[in-house]
Amino acid sequence: MEFLLNVPDGALPVEVTLDEDNGRYMVRKSDTSGEFFNSPVELINWIQTNFNEDEFCDKAEFHHMISSFTDYLNNAKV
Repeated sequence: MEFLLNVPDGALPVEVTLDEDNGRYMVRKSDTSGEFFNSPVELINWIQTNFNEDEFCDKAEFHHMISSFTDYLNNAKV
C-alpha cells in the first residue's frame, strides 16, 4: 500500500508506504525527512500517534489511509 497525502505547507506530499512483499515500511514527510520501521504494526502505530487529519489538505485521504490500515490489521497475520 502506498498513500500520498497533500499538506498545505509542503511542495511534496507526505508519502506512506506499507510494502510487505519488499519489507518496506516508511513515511516520507513533506520536508523530505523520513521515518523507517521494522514492521507494519510499528508504522501504523507511529502514524496514529504522530499524524492527525487536520495536518492534511484532504481529510478523506487521511481517513482512507487509516481505514486501509484497519482492514490490513484485521486481515493480516501480524
